[in-house]
Amino acid sequence: MLKPRYIAEKFRKSWMLFTLSIILILPFAIGASLLYKSWPIVSGSGLGDVLFGSDWMPIQGKFGLWPFIVNSIIITLTGLVLMIPVCLAAAIYITQFAPLWVRRVLRTTIDILAGIPSVIFGLWGIITIVPLISEWAVQAGAENATGYSVLAAGVVIAVATIPFVLNMLIELFEAVSMELMETGLSMGASKWQTIRDIIMMKIKHGIIASFTLGVSKAFGETIAVLMVVGNIVQIPKSVFDAGYPLPALLANNYGEMMSIPKYDSALMLSALILLIIVILFNYFAHKVISHYHLKSS
Repeated sequence: MLKPRYIAEKFRKSWMLFTLSIILILPFAIGASLLYKSWPIVSGSGLGDVLFGSDWMPIQGKFGLWPFIVNSIIITLTGLVLMIPVCLAAAIYITQFAPLWVRRVLRTTIDILAGIPSVIFGLWGIITIVPLISEWAVQAGAENATGYSVLAAGVVIAVATIPFVLNMLIELFEAVSMELMETGLSMGASKWQTIRDIIMMKIKHGIIASFTLGVSKAFGETIAVLMVVGNIVQIPKSVFDAGYPLPALLANNYGEMMSIPKYDSALMLSALILLIIVILFNYFAHKVISHYHLKSS
């Protein structure tokens, strides 16, 4: 006869394996369902025509997604360029230089920012960022001087993503043993040299991973972006031009005009492309982390 403890242990293991299988199956299930829904347009129009086509005219049966893909990449890279130096500098200051009371105030502020809904960042972008960029566009002689642009979207994405990435970086720096700092200082290195050459080298894999997760979050940012990006289907010639990324396309159009043939499939394909871009980016980032890990070991 089986003992109650043995039965309970088997039940716990079975339950953990079941929940783990759900986590592993979920990405494949999402991808398979999106592929199934987008298959009519892939098999009918041809994947190449849809991916690299520039015309978005659903009524005429033209579903070119290339402008949306390009805008998503440009906006995300713009946010990344703005986010990286701010996050690194803030994490280093908070963990290595700031007094204890300043550190507590900043950590609280970061936690508050992390909990703000994205629509609030979008409204802040309309009130503050868009007029500011409009002035810059006028001074630069840009064609689009409204301020609704890929630059505005990049700034809003950077601000919305900074708390998310900064919290991870702070945890990384705080996890480093103080013995490393003391060792560097005892060898005659300055505090900044110790941080740059010892501490940051120790946690570089975690830094890369933090920014990778930040980019993944930025790719999927929707409400805040569509409020400030302008939502014009075009490939921007400058950062002052309006754009239209994939998440904004889905948020603005899904549920409307579903009577148009293949319209639903085109939107599902755009969601599948967004999922694939994030997966590929995370895959290549994982390969980079593994390369540096093997190189340093």
